[in-house]
Amino acid sequence: MKIYADVPATRIRQLFTDLFIVAWLWFWIWLAVKLYHLVLKLAVPGQKLSGAGDDMAGGLHDAGSTVDKVPGIGGHLSTPFDKAADAARSLADAGREQVALVHDLAWAMSLALLAGPVIVVLAIWLPLRLRWIRRASAAAGLRSDTAGRDLLALRALANQPLRRLTKVNTDPVAAWRSGDSETVDALAALELRRLGVRMRSENLAVTGR
Repeated sequence: MKIYADVPATRIRQLFTDLFIVAWLWFWIWLAVKLYHLVLKLAVPGQKLSGAGDDMAGGLHDAGSTVDKVPGIGGHLSTPFDKAADAARSLADAGREQVALVHDLAWAMSLALLAGPVIVVLAIWLPLRLRWIRRASAAAGLRSDTAGRDLLALRALANQPLRRLTKVNTDPVAAWRSGDSETVDALAALELRRLGVRMRSENLAVTGR
């Protein structure tokens, strides 16, 4: 598998692009984490409310339990404390619900912020990168034998501009059909160069170039 091009200029461009994409995606991840923690600060009032409600409910429950021990009237005296404790517990539950809501909001906002960059990477950059790797790897595998170079030359005839083809041979199609090895190798090299892949030196030695 060929991940990077043989041609230095193309390879440097690919490396720079890959590093930029990684850094760019890392920046958005960092930003999403910062946003998550920033939104979580909105949960502080709910946490305080929940803690205060629990403390108040505990205190009122203890007070009610103490009053309940008074002989004769303890049961009547503890009722208001029990009701107040229930109200305090409801207050604590409301605080916990607020905290849970803020947590959900923090996750939703962070994921929404990160979704755009991730979609760009997965839907645009990654398919293009994988397509180049697939094509370059296939082309690199074809350059080592005569039949493969013949196929690369045919691709060059289909993909390359006419002005480049005529620089190789005034009638490149006829030369390819006749099996002219020099023209075929030159056309194959042209197609490989389009992908940033070089012809192997042993191939050039066979043709005397």
